[in-house]
Amino acid sequence: MKVIKFGGTSVGSAARIKGLLDIIDPNARKIVVLSAVAGTTNALVEIAAAYTNGDKAKAEQDIEALRAHYNTLIAELFSTEEGRYNGNELINYHFDLIASFSNQLFTPIEEKIILAQGELISTSLFHFYLTEIGVRSKLLPALDFMKIDEDNEPKIDFIRENINELLLQSSDHNFFITQGYICRNSFGEIDNLRRGGSDYTASLIGAAIGAEEIQIWTDIDGMHNNDPRIVKDTKPIASLSFDEAAELAYFGAKILHPQSVFPAQRYNVPVRILNTMAPQASGTLISREGAAKGIVRSVAAKDGIVAIRIQSSRMLLAYGFLRRVFEVFERYKTPIDMITTSEVAISLTIDDTRYLADIEKELKDFGTVAIDLNQTIVCVVGDFGPNTHGYASRVLDAVKHIPVRMISYGGSNYNISLLLQTEHKVEALRSLHNRLF
Repeated sequence: MKVIKFGGTSVGSAARIKGLLDIIDPNARKIVVLSAVAGTTNALVEIAAAYTNGDKAKAEQDIEALRAHYNTLIAELFSTEEGRYNGNELINYHFDLIASFSNQLFTPIEEKIILAQGELISTSLFHFYLTEIGVRSKLLPALDFMKIDEDNEPKIDFIRENINELLLQSSDHNFFITQGYICRNSFGEIDNLRRGGSDYTASLIGAAIGAEEIQIWTDIDGMHNNDPRIVKDTKPIASLSFDEAAELAYFGAKILHPQSVFPAQRYNVPVRILNTMAPQASGTLISREGAAKGIVRSVAAKDGIVAIRIQSSRMLLAYGFLRRVFEVFERYKTPIDMITTSEVAISLTIDDTRYLADIEKELKDFGTVAIDLNQTIVCVVGDFGPNTHGYASRVLDAVKHIPVRMISYGGSNYNISLLLQTEHKVEALRSLHNRLF
């Protein structure tokens, strides 16, 4: 069985929803994971923000605008009165639910319920459309099997047990549809896997059922060797290892959710990235055997980085100092991206700034703290194992005219990372591309 995920742009219009059957064989056994229709999640975020700010008039206006968009979609998607009736009933149910929060105390719990509506709508509409054209399908509610724990980590054993039970109950079906992104948390409340989480859903399902392959259909033909929005003449990469793909996804390759590689890697399920707009393109295959020896594979960049330096003579010859520093970040559940050390200083980076002021206050107990905003991590991925040589010098030579704040090399066999001011990102990506490829 294959797990096939379609992103928001792949279901962004009635024509694209209908076109999914040109890509997938309705008779082959599969689970189709859908994101919300393009633009929906952003609109729902705006509605939730209006409720949070107490602006009920704006929330109502945004709700009706989104409802009108879906009314047009339904008119274009369905060709029968029954299909249009079912579609309109579905839309009215979900949008009436969203509108009902204007009369309630609005908390993060209600916000997550609102954000879940996009995937619930897109999957039901696709199911209704398949029913209308005579294709037999089965909805698998993600809220019945997708669960995270108190640390927001997926409960893979729970997912495996419950989705396989649902599949067993519907063993006479081949075509299954489920929602990406949404889940339940440890309290049983509706929650989500954060933005871009539909990729993560597909990977978790693929791992849970031991899928033949996970396919991620998006609007670009695979992972490229640089950012095609910034750099000219980039090329898709035919194959990558799980480790290489994980580095690229985490450090800025937006085509893939950063955490989506790990479940597939753990259970050795290949992941193929394909282009809905060009289904004949071969895309990128991510697998255990996908590594290439002795070459640079790709360059990616991650914005919104904050650099923090702690300088203290107490570090010198002291044990336990790093542990105490890291415990500060652990208390505030803030991951660290890069780190470099000297005898008397630590430099590190974070991208979650929610608790930056509190973290800074606690770090000042250790020494002098300096914070640099508007930083970008540029990540070069390839084979940088202990038996390779020359790559670090080529990377540094390419950016010798650019101020570099930090360098991380040797922590991974697949990654050289540079920290620089965001204003230099475009020049760095282009210069690295010209030098490395």
